[in-house]
Amino acid sequence: MDNTDVALLIFRVVVGGTMVLHGLNHWRGGGKIAGTAGWFESLGLRPGRVHAWMSVLVEIGAGIAIAIGLFTPMACGAIIGVMVVAAVIEHRSHGFFVFKNGYEYVLMIAVICVGLSVSGPGEISADVELGLPLWDGVFGSLLAVVIGVGGAVGLLAFAWRPDRPEPAPTPSSTSADAS
Repeated sequence: MDNTDVALLIFRVVVGGTMVLHGLNHWRGGGKIAGTAGWFESLGLRPGRVHAWMSVLVEIGAGIAIAIGLFTPMACGAIIGVMVVAAVIEHRSHGFFVFKNGYEYVLMIAVICVGLSVSGPGEISADVELGLPLWDGVFGSLLAVVIGVGGAVGLLAFAWRPDRPEPAPTPSSTSADAS
């Protein structure tokens, strides 16, 4: 074990723990699942209740896996997917900065997950303890990005139905036009 392994453990625990707390908040916080489902529906994710439960399961499950270093590139891919979806449906239209509801926060989480998939989980991890293949480097990062971006594109294509703006009214003829 060296300093890099300790740094990777810190990154994993903070990112994984953050995602677990985020998932728990979608489940048990504020408006609970019904509130999360309503919010997702308002963003165009349909059906909202299914997406609320899926976000809870993915954020908690992948968060725990990242924190303990289990199936690291796949767990990172799951979180990358969540961040891509959040960036597209909620944050991109607000610009970069998080204080303006921009994509800064989701970008940082996704990039850290890509980095963890490149580096691997480090020696202090369930992957190493269980003798699982680390799938780090180019393969690990490609695996995580394909899972994340591919999953996000699939979800957005099949389940994102943002409300379309009402078409502008067409000019109607006036009595002056009729004469």
